[in-house]
Amino acid sequence: SLHSCIALLGIAAGSLLLAVHFYSPPRAAPLIPSTALGVFLLILSALLAYTGIRRSPRNASLLLPLCLTMSVSWCGYGATFVLAGRGVLCHPGDLRDAVVPGLATSALALLLVAVVGLLCREPILAVVSAALSLASTHDVAAQHSSALGPSAVACSYLLVCMVCGYFALGRSLYFLTKGRVALPGTELAKQKAREQPQGTGGSTNPFAAVGLILNMLCAGVFGCRLLGITNKLFVGQVPWLWAAGIYQIGICILSYRAMDVLMATSFGFTSILKFAGGYCLLSPAWQPEEPSVPTLVLVVFSVLFAVLALFLALKSPLDGLYLLLYVASCIALACHPRGFLGGAPQGMAVAIFGASALVTLIHLYNGKAGAKMPTGKGAVKALLTRSSFLKLREGPDLHSPYLGYSKYADAEVLAFACSVLASFALTTTGDPQAPLAAVVIPWVVVAGGILKLLGGSVAFARGKTLESSAFILYAVMWIIWGLARYGGLYGTTRSFHAAVGIVAFMLFNGFIVFCTLFLNVTWFFYSLTFMLVALSFFLDTIQALPAGYDIAATLTFGLVSFYCFLSALSSSILEGPCLPTGGPMIQLGGVGAGMTKCLHLPARKASSVRRIADILRSGGTCGIPTDTVYVLVAACNRPDAVEKAHRSKRQAQDRPMSLWISSLKQLEPAKHLFTPLLWDFMEAAWPSPISLVVPRGEWVDFLGMKDSAKYVGTPRSVAIRIPDCSVTTHLIDLVGPIVVTSANPTGEADTTHHNQVYAKLGDKVDAVLCDGPSPENIASTVVDCTSIDSGNIGFFRVGIVPKSQVLQILEQVQKR
Repeated sequence: SLHSCIALLGIAAGSLLLAVHFYSPPRAAPLIPSTALGVFLLILSALLAYTGIRRSPRNASLLLPLCLTMSVSWCGYGATFVLAGRGVLCHPGDLRDAVVPGLATSALALLLVAVVGLLCREPILAVVSAALSLASTHDVAAQHSSALGPSAVACSYLLVCMVCGYFALGRSLYFLTKGRVALPGTELAKQKAREQPQGTGGSTNPFAAVGLILNMLCAGVFGCRLLGITNKLFVGQVPWLWAAGIYQIGICILSYRAMDVLMATSFGFTSILKFAGGYCLLSPAWQPEEPSVPTLVLVVFSVLFAVLALFLALKSPLDGLYLLLYVASCIALACHPRGFLGGAPQGMAVAIFGASALVTLIHLYNGKAGAKMPTGKGAVKALLTRSSFLKLREGPDLHSPYLGYSKYADAEVLAFACSVLASFALTTTGDPQAPLAAVVIPWVVVAGGILKLLGGSVAFARGKTLESSAFILYAVMWIIWGLARYGGLYGTTRSFHAAVGIVAFMLFNGFIVFCTLFLNVTWFFYSLTFMLVALSFFLDTIQALPAGYDIAATLTFGLVSFYCFLSALSSSILEGPCLPTGGPMIQLGGVGAGMTKCLHLPARKASSVRRIADILRSGGTCGIPTDTVYVLVAACNRPDAVEKAHRSKRQAQDRPMSLWISSLKQLEPAKHLFTPLLWDFMEAAWPSPISLVVPRGEWVDFLGMKDSAKYVGTPRSVAIRIPDCSVTTHLIDLVGPIVVTSANPTGEADTTHHNQVYAKLGDKVDAVLCDGPSPENIASTVVDCTSIDSGNIGFFRVGIVPKSQVLQILEQVQKR
């Protein structure tokens, strides 16, 4: 992979730009204008973010925290340069107060990466991180002391450029020449890999350390003001806060991909605080007074943080204790009238900064080293094993979705928590003449809107169509209503068009309420109480809102959402006891309502294929991908499974089940029962999506189907083929010949996605091997070979392989 080379070249390019910018005579204009430099840094930050994320699944390299730390650093730095170029930072000392918190935090984070790289034998990344940390520290010192001129800072960035350029060139040559050419020092990564294998028992979430670094960045902005490092909090520091918030949402998504529900939820929570803090610093742009922070929302937020910290402590006591600092921070914000601008919240920011640095170091080291720093996981796990009341959910099926394999863990915990925050934020009585005076938009738009959209998208990826539709609908409603009511777009006038739009939302939500009757009781009340909130919006638009109704409706919805939050949180990590969600209020025949889970496994993992093979050998039926559409299979040597597959399909007499093998060697003992022409034709036609209908004979008895053989083929013939799919043939190698039928009820369309297998067959299928959309939407070609010795073949079905190609294969075999 050349991702490391691209990352090093990107860092070298950015450092070179900064070196050219700072290298200028005293009192002279910079060689690169601030606006242009800012735009270039923003582009490079996007490149570094892409490189780090693409590289992260490869191994436990420190390239991920290095790339993402530099990405967010240059994103905030670049936005600050753009503000300076546009004249926003016009007062003396503004640029220093704007850039120092972000640069100082980046310097410390890079130093931590360098230390871990040195301890874990990552010399290249350790040297690069140390050089970047030194350059950032030099930049901070130059902002505070004129004795260090800009040319000296340029030399530091030039050193970074030379170091990164050298290593990038060395790794590129090593890659392109396949190891024949290696510059001194650039082959150390491979030497280290030979000497010591990478640790595999580290953190299961490689993105946790980056999320903690982003927490350091936000805390550094407010902590520097308390410590006197900066003179004021103002709009110049907003880029750092909002860049950290945006990246935090990205880390939240990536944590869901790492199947870490609790850390993903915590990063979602902290991103809201970053956007709220940036909103407070931005408020002087439209009003002279300091913004007011809603106390009730912060109290509720502290409760959510406390509950999350308690559950997180069951998994990792260190992370749970760390999250308690945010509980104290929210309480400090609620108690101080100035909110983020007060001394007590800034003091908590200093504490969070120090704790984040320590926990980041532990996560970085444990994710890379073989010997781990203690985090308390072992002690809690040992304690819980002796407890009969609490038992953690563990195992490969921890995050198994209802329909289909998903690359994401369940995000319902975050979505319900955001509903709680948004509903309590709506209880804030804003001033119609100054709607932006209260800090409400971050809680309603970011929490209730953006993060709920995230939860809806993840729910859709997990096959939860109804839940995702509800989350996305409610997110759109929160965004529109939050911006309209608290963004100055609503005013004192009421609009007929707004009322019509809310009625449309209510109609959609009415359909969701009806559908939740088939889901469970909790979701029914969740959607029903939101209908009460939407009704309060409608009554407000027509000026018919009863006094106190909107407060009562939003509080009711908030309390129901809080119960859903607790239920989803406990169900995500505990086997029992969990808060009950209730069953479906209306049960229809054939509707499982998600109560029974079918095992869904990713086809890209060899372990998944082995588990499917075990299920087939045990007499189960499974849906698997092929070179055409998804099929339902059973092992030939399990007659009970063959009969079960026949019953589950309600197989029509004109569509009998077929037989699949992985190699003609599996029919070798019965080769004498096939004519030479037919055997050669099978050998030439397979593997391919061509099913050959051959005469039924004694060779069927070799497969061990016994009495269930009557369900395969017809009394005179049997369809057989070798699929052109490595996953399918590997599975047949493990199980032996299998009986195959389409994974859909007789008469319905073919199944072209693993989500459709369980949706069509329900509990009749024991497991599904998931491989996404089918490579083809057309079934195989079925050729009649019962009269092949007379030189004639027929076609029962012309599928993906055209008739001319089959005839050409037969002609070549006949010539031989």
